[in-house]
Amino acid sequence: MITVTVKDKKISMSGHACRKDSSGIDRVCAAVSALTCSLINSLRDLTGDRIRADTGSGMMVIEWENLSDGGKLLIDSWFLGLTDINREYNCIEFR
Repeated sequence: MITVTVKDKKISMSGHACRKDSSGIDRVCAAVSALTCSLINSLRDLTGDRIRADTGSGMMVIEWENLSDGGKLLIDSWFLGLTDINREYNCIEFR
């Protein structure tokens, strides 16, 4: 199970989906990781917002002081993507 916590100035995520297919690849974790890496890169490169991101195997934390409207939109888009993945695979717990 992947646990996602969204607060005013912080997003944290931990865990693994553990839904490996016959090839041994956890496509759900890969999808969530790709969306999250894209969010971090987009916040840094497209908005100019100052964020602190800490990533590792099975964990991620993004923190900020102020977000532009564009930064908020990127986070909303990321959240919608995770919601769609969860609707299909039921492997994300939102807090």
